[in-house]
Amino acid sequence: MRTMTLLTVALSSSCVTQGTYDLLKADRDHLEEELAARNKTLEEANKRIGTNEDTIKKLEATLQDLTEQKADLNSRLTKALGEAASRTKDASKLKADVEQMTLALADLEKRRAQAEARVNEFKNLLARFKSLIDAGKLKVRIVEGRMVVVLATDILFGSGSASLSKDGKTAIAEVAQVLASIPNRSFQVEGHTDNVPISTAQFPSNWELAAFRAANVVKAMMDAGMPKERISAASYADTKPVGVNDMPEGRALNRRIEITIVPDLSTLPGFEELQKVEKGT
Repeated sequence: MRTMTLLTVALSSSCVTQGTYDLLKADRDHLEEELAARNKTLEEANKRIGTNEDTIKKLEATLQDLTEQKADLNSRLTKALGEAASRTKDASKLKADVEQMTLALADLEKRRAQAEARVNEFKNLLARFKSLIDAGKLKVRIVEGRMVVVLATDILFGSGSASLSKDGKTAIAEVAQVLASIPNRSFQVEGHTDNVPISTAQFPSNWELAAFRAANVVKAMMDAGMPKERISAASYADTKPVGVNDMPEGRALNRRIEITIVPDLSTLPGFEELQKVEKGT
């Protein structure tokens, strides 16, 4: 209500110097630059989402900073409106500037809410898998901006085998039941190996071994109740190591199954623009 009152006063003002108008325009340009920089900060924050409590604290600090930035931008907008009410003589220009800053604030709030939702989703995933994490059966991490459940293949399969062990089937069933309870999300099971080559009749290379392991995990998850339309399999062989293959410990880290929670692209920045491009509008 106060903003509308200030705008009304601005529109009714009829005596303002050119220098005053130039000052307002410079203030507006500065605000737009700050907003662009803060949008970039938000995009960078989304990429740095971590995998543990320290990461969550950093994300929450980023959210707090965005909230403070929003409050500061609101304050600057109110100040600009107040100055415009007594100085500007170009009512139509003032109205356009106010509308532009208001839209920018709405976009900032949308991005902040998306970041907050992502933090809450990660916390929820950690809580759902707490017992399995505490038991050392799996880890939950952020990999390339996506939430991933990581299971070591050494507890799922025998050496050089793609057949799930008894304990492996039990672990996969537990994971499947938890993931199936997450609404409106799809999952990709990815097979990874170390760089020790395999060459057998069944598995001519690590690609086949990783692919068969991923496929068998998918089958076990469907047997445990995961809808088949929500899950897929992929093989990466030894192309995405997370440990040093020169050491036994590193190779053990590289032998893994990763179950990626496929992001909902409709919630990501730029999705609406992509749709417009796709439709040719």
